[in-house]
Amino acid sequence: MRWLLAPLVLLLAVASAPAQEAYPSRPVRVIVGLAAGSSTDVTARIIGQKMGQALGQSFIVENRPGAGGNIATGFVAHNPPDGYTLLFGSASVTVNATLMPNAGFDLVKDLTPIVLLAGVPNILVVHPSLGVKTVDDLIAKAKSKPGEIAYASSGIGTSPHLSAELFSMMASVKLVHVPYKGSSQAMTDLMAGQTAMMFVPAPTAVSQLKSGNLIALASTQLKRTSTAPDLPTMDEAGLKGFDTGVWFGLFAPAGTPKEIVDKLAQAGNAAIAAEDVRAAFAPQGIDTIGGTPEQFSAYVKSEIAKWAKVIETAGVKPQ
Repeated sequence: MRWLLAPLVLLLAVASAPAQEAYPSRPVRVIVGLAAGSSTDVTARIIGQKMGQALGQSFIVENRPGAGGNIATGFVAHNPPDGYTLLFGSASVTVNATLMPNAGFDLVKDLTPIVLLAGVPNILVVHPSLGVKTVDDLIAKAKSKPGEIAYASSGIGTSPHLSAELFSMMASVKLVHVPYKGSSQAMTDLMAGQTAMMFVPAPTAVSQLKSGNLIALASTQLKRTSTAPDLPTMDEAGLKGFDTGVWFGLFAPAGTPKEIVDKLAQAGNAAIAAEDVRAAFAPQGIDTIGGTPEQFSAYVKSEIAKWAKVIETAGVKPQ
């Protein structure tokens, strides 16, 4: 009799078990470490809306600014790995891994990269008074005047600052750093000739180049920027592997199931391939990237290693 009851008990157990809900079954939070209205925030909202449409749930952007983005990163790192709390991170997370090592989380161990979505390169610009037209000219000039050419940046640890430090390291030149509290005053003084050069976000640089106040030498990501497609990259100009700028990508807490990570990556890739998304990005100088979680994971690790070397070599300290 017992052998007759066993299948019945098994069937009852299966019938009473809750059905596995398909992901996502409720709204997804997308955490941004900068204030509303920033380029990171705007990009997150454009992509989040498109991903939400594809997956049938709202992707709600939540701003948690502070500590150079570490508040947002730490918040996501300590959330359940269920795919309902994601980080819309930028390039700063890989810089912070070295500049702020005691943030209470480990970027590699506590977060899972999902997809590298888009990026904004810098453009290396110089004041006409410097008398250079190419990257080779600039390197030659800097080597002939070690410690005399001043470059502006929007602050210590920012992409313009670290791009210049990477340039100094790769070209074996010594420059003088003049940090500003933001890009506006830095650009004003550069155009006035108070400083000689700067790595400027592409959209800002292009608007000034049209006025003839500055000369563009190269863009900083490996692929030419859509904002200035005729401008060579730093890699093409001779500094092989030079790759900087501000990129944007999605992360989930470590331990998030692979099927959820893959589903989010697929939705992210589809979002940036949409014509309306590309049209929205174009005026902001944002170039789409895309790829697999594995590719993004490898990229994050390479970025951490790159910036750790630059920060150590330049002796950069957090503000």
